[in-house]
Amino acid sequence: MTILLLGKDGQVGWQLQRSLAPHGPVVACGRAECDLSDPERIRSVVRELRPSVIVNATAYTAVDKAESEPDLAHRINAEAPGILAEEAVLLGALLVHYSTDYVYDGCKTSPYLETDATGPQSVYGKTKLAGEEAIRAAGGQSLIFRTSWVFGARGGNFVKTILRLARDKETLNVVDDQIGAPTPAALIATVTGVALAMLRCGQPEKADKNQSRLYHLAAARPVSWCEFARTIVQLAEQTPGFDLRLKPAAIRAISTAEYPTPARRPANSRLDCTRLERDFGLQMPDWEPYLARMLQLLALKQNGY
Repeated sequence: MTILLLGKDGQVGWQLQRSLAPHGPVVACGRAECDLSDPERIRSVVRELRPSVIVNATAYTAVDKAESEPDLAHRINAEAPGILAEEAVLLGALLVHYSTDYVYDGCKTSPYLETDATGPQSVYGKTKLAGEEAIRAAGGQSLIFRTSWVFGARGGNFVKTILRLARDKETLNVVDDQIGAPTPAALIATVTGVALAMLRCGQPEKADKNQSRLYHLAAARPVSWCEFARTIVQLAEQTPGFDLRLKPAAIRAISTAEYPTPARRPANSRLDCTRLERDFGLQMPDWEPYLARMLQLLALKQNGY
């Protein structure tokens, strides 16, 4: 079973290279090998390789920049997944794709279910939702995982931003009225591997060759961005190798209104993962141990190990 992995250099793609390896040969492509803004290149790569599974870990993720680059965001987040889905149907291949909490408006007061109405408030969210819709419209077998607040040792993310600021600043303001679950890239990759293994064994029951399955995939224990930032600094203080000026208590909670951005963020990004846990026999773990491990890896790296 040959697997085509797109987005090998991103947070999730980097982790997927390891979690997919037990399932068969993995051909991992970055932007240089397959630019998802180029439809002809996408079709050429898929048709040349003829994979059994296509895993799309590529996306236009610059949320604020997307407001000024809607066409590029749409090509990568909406059109490219549709093309991949069309090619997967021709091959009888499975398409695995990752989406986002930004497809919701964030107004619900409880965790979102997969069956809840969507209502993206940003270009990024709208293009990601359009990508989901294009995959379903193509037909065939697909797995779409909606996730939130992804972090990992590879690539840029909120954790690395906070660590950078904490080296230089003695105080910091962070939004406290947006709630979600920080989700490790490693967890996303592990769940993807489990799902592939179970699908190959004919599970979940009633899975068929022409079904698009949508799941929420997020870690347990939602927090605010401010709470997340304080935990990052607190754990970094306990990790040898970090020299930070900022203390957790000096991180001040502010409202979204006090920190305007070009793109609107959902106030509620909590995702209910019951369907995923039920169908694949999983229990979503807390994100904090993953964060502690990430900090250990970053400390070793910055100290030359």
